[in-house]
Amino acid sequence: MSVFPSAIRTATRRVRGPVARSRRQWGEIVLHAPQTLRALVRADELWLVLLAALVGCAAGLLVVIMNVTTLEMHRLLFLLYGHERLSGMNALDRGRAVLVPSIGGLAFGLAGLVIARFWPRRAVDAIEANALYGGRMSLSDSVIVTLQTIFSNGVGASVGLEAGYTQIGAAFGSRLGRSFRVRRNDLRLLVGCGAAGAIGAAFNAPLTGAFYAFELVIGTYSIATLAPVVAASIAAIAVDRWLLGDTGGFDLILPSNIPPFDYVPVLALGMICALLGIAIMRAVTLTEELFRKSRVPPWLRPAVGGLLLGLMALITPQILSSGHAALHLGINAPYSLQFLALLVVLKALATTISIGSGFRGGLFFASLFLGGMLGKLFAAVLAAVTVSPMLPGVVCAVVGMSGLATAIVGGPLTMAFLALESTGSLPLTIAVLAASVVSALTVRRTFGYSFATWRFHLRGEAIRSAVDVGWMRNLTVGRMMRREVRTVRADTPIASFRRDFPLGAEQRVVVVDQSDRYAGIVQVAEAHAVDANISQVGEALHYTDQFLLPQMSVKDAISAFEQSESDALAVVDNRESRRVIGLLTEQYALRRYSEELDRRRRDLSGE
Repeated sequence: MSVFPSAIRTATRRVRGPVARSRRQWGEIVLHAPQTLRALVRADELWLVLLAALVGCAAGLLVVIMNVTTLEMHRLLFLLYGHERLSGMNALDRGRAVLVPSIGGLAFGLAGLVIARFWPRRAVDAIEANALYGGRMSLSDSVIVTLQTIFSNGVGASVGLEAGYTQIGAAFGSRLGRSFRVRRNDLRLLVGCGAAGAIGAAFNAPLTGAFYAFELVIGTYSIATLAPVVAASIAAIAVDRWLLGDTGGFDLILPSNIPPFDYVPVLALGMICALLGIAIMRAVTLTEELFRKSRVPPWLRPAVGGLLLGLMALITPQILSSGHAALHLGINAPYSLQFLALLVVLKALATTISIGSGFRGGLFFASLFLGGMLGKLFAAVLAAVTVSPMLPGVVCAVVGMSGLATAIVGGPLTMAFLALESTGSLPLTIAVLAASVVSALTVRRTFGYSFATWRFHLRGEAIRSAVDVGWMRNLTVGRMMRREVRTVRADTPIASFRRDFPLGAEQRVVVVDQSDRYAGIVQVAEAHAVDANISQVGEALHYTDQFLLPQMSVKDAISAFEQSESDALAVVDNRESRRVIGLLTEQYALRRYSEELDRRRRDLSGE
């Protein structure tokens, strides 16, 4: 009886063998592009531009999917009809305004428990990927982050979708680049192309998307990167317009020119935006700290945050979601000074509570809305304290939204191009650029971080931009050290040492103790000195507590050389056992560092 099952299993394996091989072959085709295409992309810049355009098309499609999904969630959960938008409503059903963010926060927290159990990895965003990992991002991790962002925005959390846009767009660019096995610098470029396409499609602004990639994701601008990034941004916008139509920018009545004297309040508004941006970034950290110190479990914190959001939404629904409709509605609305002040305070609180309680999302569009209302508030105060009004409210609104977004997100040129493409006014764009520069300079001098780099700093990562510094971590002491190292015992008589190490044979010798632990370094010339009054090698030791570890980066190694004032240091396996495994000289470390810097310079300049 046992013959038949074994025969069936044998026959099944014979049938499944070709099927399994076929599946593996299709998997290879999906994950890795054919060799001919890979060779074309690596050899010809034109093919890289076409690949970037493909990344842009995918980013545009993903942006459309995210927008439609969140809009349908708003309609279903908050009972919106027709062209109604959540943050543009004057009032909502009071029960839904409170219950939807609260229950949604609870569902979000419970889902987070499941994700933490079965998918505990932390997702890497585009800036971190380009700065540390050569553009390598996980597509599956990014899909989870994107779904969390959609759900957070869909239940009314005061967060923007832009973080999800750039995460999924950049991750797709990284995945496609790795399937073509492109070089490290080209992979970083494709990550920037994905982010450029996502932001360009989100705001219907190709220059904004391109310079977002240059300033924030790639970290620099060069002629070699211009064509792929612009191609990705334009392709994404083409897909977005094809599917949703041309949404257009702001319909504003703007002055034909801005007098030079009016630049004084413009610059002052830029500085105020910087201070508010710093306050919001610190408030988010403070809110997270308060939640951690409270006895509320992590899975319940989004529900508490959602409840607070719902209570504030009873005052005005404009604080909910990212605020696209609220900005388009409020930039021309004749709000009173008191309502503007209330709106700025409530939106700032809603944003900090949303992120501090654990919802997923970004501050890009929230900062635009807050800056726009802050600019109108600034214009109202200016009109109240001066005899004649100086700047129109719409001008201050556009300047304010760009200045605050620069303070929080970074990228003054990005915000200047956003103002230009949204309004079509060159005089206003010049004023926006001036305020954005003042805002960026104020934040840099007083705080030193954008919101993204501030989060890296809190995690212990010394990242100030997306400039590629990952190679420094890859260029470790373990990779640079010389492994063939002669050692000598500390109790060796000096006469024996002089015989074994004559002058000219070695400059220095590493010394170990009786347990083969690192003890120090002895200079051969010093041991051979006529006036050296020593009997054992251990009496002439230097750098007894200065050594290198194999995992140290080249930057850390150079710093150790400077602190010890030594031209060579021993490398030990760890601080406890101190077993000598190599030797590294300062000259060789500096030479390797210079070579890598020159290689990065050639990559950036397109050489």
